[in-house]
Amino acid sequence: MPEWAQGSIDKYHNMRHKLPPLNALRSFEAAARHGSFRDAADELCVSHSAISHQIKLLEGFLGTELFHRRARAVELTDAGRNYYPVVQLAFWEISEATKSILTPERSPTLNLSLYSTLAIRWLIPRLADFQENHSDINVQLQTAQWDVDFTQTTIDACIMIGAPDDPNVECWPLFACELFPVASPDFIAAHGPITDPKQLSQLPLLQVYPSQQDWATWLAANDVEDADPDGGLQLDSYDHALTIAAQGHGVGLAMHPYVVSQLASGELVKLFDGLEVTQSAGWHFVCRRDRRHDPKITAFYQWLRQQLLKTPGLILLTDELNSTEPA
Repeated sequence: MPEWAQGSIDKYHNMRHKLPPLNALRSFEAAARHGSFRDAADELCVSHSAISHQIKLLEGFLGTELFHRRARAVELTDAGRNYYPVVQLAFWEISEATKSILTPERSPTLNLSLYSTLAIRWLIPRLADFQENHSDINVQLQTAQWDVDFTQTTIDACIMIGAPDDPNVECWPLFACELFPVASPDFIAAHGPITDPKQLSQLPLLQVYPSQQDWATWLAANDVEDADPDGGLQLDSYDHALTIAAQGHGVGLAMHPYVVSQLASGELVKLFDGLEVTQSAGWHFVCRRDRRHDPKITAFYQWLRQQLLKTPGLILLTDELNSTEPA
């Protein structure tokens, strides 16, 4: 046996005593993910006291508390928050490696999270092209209105507005986020020509309440003080707001690439040409830093860039690309 290999094995054997008990780690991971000993016990089919015992065993092994015990829940300490993502990732990697042995013919799965409107209005119609060119990768989509917390999920990557301030993730800028009002031809015909942004104070505005700062940003940038986007319909997604705008029920705020097809077909009309407002936080492709060279992630990112190049109306952030962009 080569000397270097024997040295690595000896080092491993010398460190074995530093590995915590597996059951204690499983209990910790489940309790941290649920924020509850009771829910962790239900998942692992053991008693609440068994989970508590395993956590105490692990805390004794580490010489520090991992949870603050509350009356109805538990909360990770600073040590617990630092330890949890490492333990969670280790279990995920063991699970993935085990699946690859049990079902070696199964294609790798890319778990991707993104906002529901981007999924419905832009990505999903194009996914067939990715599957055609990457038949060895399965894409599993998870849509949400809120950004991914990579410490609390096993999502591989996400597409989001803004860049997380997190040293454990890698962000690659995609394109700028431009905001502009739109309305249907019928709405414009019913209310007369809409040529001045100040007219919006007299018109019904459609608000997307998870992103309510967007209307405020556009109105402030264009010196519109009296318009109240919170005074009309409140919708939970841009998809719903733009669908209702196309039906003639108000003025919606749009951004590319949400309205590419509707502008092209004339279903919606862009108001106030030249008064677009670019948000400071652009769109980004984000993944765990330790997964940035994962072949399925880099393959999807490169395909994504090509699709963006084909999409009219986008301002690509090519000049600001992170130096660690995957090749």
